[in-house]
Formats: sequence, structure tokens, C-alpha cells
Amino acid sequence: MNIYDKNLGVVIDDAQLLADEARYSSHGDTVHYVDPPKIFRRCEGSYMYDSADVPFLDLQMWYSAVNFGYANKRLNDVLHRQIDLLPQVASQYLHQTRIELAKTIAVDARDKFGLDGRVHFNVGGAQAIEDSLKIVRNACNGKSLMFAFEGGYHGRTLGASAITSSYRYRRRYGHFGERAMFIPFPYPFRRPKGMTAEEYSDACVRQFARLFETEYNGVWDPKVNQAEYAAFYVEPIQGTGGYVIPPMNFFKDLKKVLDQYGILMVVDEIQMGFWRTGKMWSIEHFGVTPDVLVFGKALTNGLNPLSGLWAREELINPQVFPAGSTHSTFNSNPLGTSLGLEVIRMGKEMNYEKTVPEKGAHFLDGLRDLQKKHKEIGDVDGLGLALRAEICAEDGFTPNRELLDRMVDIGLAGDLTHNGKKMGLVLDVGGWYKNVITLAPSLDITHEEIDLGLSLLDQLLTKAKRAS
Repeated sequence: MNIYDKNLGVVIDDAQLLADEARYSSHGDTVHYVDPPKIFRRCEGSYMYDSADVPFLDLQMWYSAVNFGYANKRLNDVLHRQIDLLPQVASQYLHQTRIELAKTIAVDARDKFGLDGRVHFNVGGAQAIEDSLKIVRNACNGKSLMFAFEGGYHGRTLGASAITSSYRYRRRYGHFGERAMFIPFPYPFRRPKGMTAEEYSDACVRQFARLFETEYNGVWDPKVNQAEYAAFYVEPIQGTGGYVIPPMNFFKDLKKVLDQYGILMVVDEIQMGFWRTGKMWSIEHFGVTPDVLVFGKALTNGLNPLSGLWAREELINPQVFPAGSTHSTFNSNPLGTSLGLEVIRMGKEMNYEKTVPEKGAHFLDGLRDLQKKHKEIGDVDGLGLALRAEICAEDGFTPNRELLDRMVDIGLAGDLTHNGKKMGLVLDVGGWYKNVITLAPSLDITHEEIDLGLSLLDQLLTKAKRAS
């Protein structure tokens, strides 16, 4: 398809662009999930538009990086002002919004967790995970062994992939530095028969605690009261793992074991932070206090790369973690920190703690109605606007990745209809079996747009089943 780009003053051919992509671009930087890859031209609110200007309702918002909608005017205006004021400054110098953003996050953490701490910035989620590994190693005498969850995902840099349970991300590169023991995560829909979700949660904690019973269980030396492992990396809700929400008692019970044996808890909020679940941090729902908390993605609404972490004062103060301990050229850049500061101001002013649970409940009710209509929807669940729909075979349990793949392809073809006009639907695939629709719509999505999304999902699933 040829279109005229008024900004460039040229005619752009999608077919030529795809040919150039196939010839000159790496396929390794997480593209080419669909064939052919989709080209989008513009975006606004909850929608992206292709070369034919067909609107696509986006229910994954750049893996939850754009929590506050595409082309959010308030945030775009902040970016424009910062470009005119101080767009660049080396991170060895200070600027106002860096200090204000660090203070805002640290004070918020003190109010919620009752602990003093400090904030450390970087440019991407995986990079912030790497920084957290350095803080943990530094605090734990160089220990490089970590606990993490089956189904967990923390990034694809060498250190982050070492604590991500999928071997696929490590297979070609070997092991580097960190190594992890992967612990079962209580997955309510796929729990053992005969157990309630809470009983399964209790069993997972008991099994973990057995590692410390005697020196022969593997990780604990009772003679010196020392663990071989330094920290447990947790996602309160598994992101790439399929938006799996554990029972509410799980993390309290797990934290008791960690505290007993001196294991740090590092909470990965990269995908669930900034009101995705109705709280600024999803760990707030579970009533535990982290030792380190890592954040990224929606901090700048996808407008500029910025990530970071908060850590307890005794782990990160300048006496134990001095200047230059870890560094990135673009960390704490003024474009990112000005946006991050405005995101937090806006989030509180918009009262997302009230509106997100309300919208999430409406969306979840609609998913349950769809589940009654389509027996292939084996499970639906959600916390705030982090929602899941598990696509299965007709038995409602056996994972059906093929059906979901067809749904994604049909959604991106842009051939769904609403009020007689063509529409598309953007979905994300997750889950242990890659059979889960992970839904992360804009936090500003309207109830009408939620109803539209449910209608399009109904069309999508109906078409995909007919095409099987």
C-alpha cells in the first residue's frame, strides 16, 4: 500500500519498507512475532492506526509501558517544555527533576513501607535489574546465587536472563555471573487437583521453607546461620508469565521465611507498577515490605527510556554504594525525569486508585460473560487493569496456543467490524504455554471502549475458531 507522508513529502510503500526491514534489520530485537510484521503510522488514546488509517484498539499498550494512553497531551507538553529548557545534561551533573523524582519515590516508599531508602536511575527495566543485582551482591558479600520463580521474567540482558526461568533466553549465550534456583509459583488455575488456591499457596511456601531445614536440604549452613543464596526476585503478578495472580496470603508467608534466613526480597514492578493494578506498586496489595523495588516502563509513558530502583538505606547509602558503583550515560536524563515526575503527579490527581479497580471490575465481568459463551476460555482473572484470559481446547483446560496465535493474526489484519467500519485489535500473548491473552489497556480507557474491546474479542474468537 502506498501512502503520502506529508511530513516527509514522499510516497511511502509498505511493501518496500517490509522488504528493507527483511534485508537490513536484525530480527533479534523482539520483532517479527507475526508474518508479515505490522506497520503502524500514528496513535492516539487507546488506538493505533495503520497505513489505511484503520483504527486498532490496543489492549496491551506497549507491554504496559503506555499506561496513560498514546499521545497523552499533558505528558507530551511536559516533554516539549523540557526539550526547550534542558534537553540534555551529563549524569555526572545534577538537575532539578532528577532530585525531585528521587525524593518523590523515596518519600512515597517511606510512607508505605516505613523505611528510609534511596532511588537509583537507569534507562531500561533489564538495566535496572542489573543494578539491583549489583546492590544485592554488594550487600551479601558477593553472593551470586538468587531465587526466582518458575514463569518469572526479569529481562534479557545477561544478568537478568540468568534469573528469568525461560532457558530460551540463555541457550545461545551460556551462563554469566548470576545463577538462579527457580521455585514454583502458585498458579491458581493450574493448581494440583484437590487443593484450593490458598492450600496450593501454603504448599509452595512449605516446600520452599524445607530448603532451610537442615544442611542436607541444600542452601543453609546451620553452624554459621548463613544461606548460600542472596535474594529472591519476585514479580507480585507474573507479567510475561501470563498475568498470574497468586493468593493474597502468599507473599506474606514467603516473606516470613526470607526474613528468618536473611534472604533479601527484590520486587520487580517493571510491568505492574504505576497503577496498573490500582496501586502505584502491585506489591501493596499483598501487605509485605520489599528490600529493593525495581521499576520502569510506564514511568515515562513510553516517551523516553527511564527506569530505576528503590532500596533500603542500609543497602544503598553512599558509604556502602558510593559514587560510580554502577552507571549509564543516559540514566536520570532530564527528559525522562521530568516525565516521571509528571506521571506521578498525574496519577495521584487522576485518582487511579479508585478508577482503575472500577474499570477492571467492569472488564473482568465482561470477560466472565465471554467465558460463558466460549468454552475455549478456560480462565479469566484480573487485578485492576491487569487482566488475563487463558485460551484452551474445548475441554476448557488444555492449553491452545494455536487458537490464540490465529486470534492475534486476525486482530492485526484489521478486518473486524464495528458500526459497519473496519477495526483491528492489538493483543499480547503470554503465559507458561503462550496461550494467555494478557490485557493491559490504557488506565484512561472508557467503559465504552472496554465494551468495544469485549465485542471485538467475541468476534475475534468466533472467527479464529471457524478458521481452525
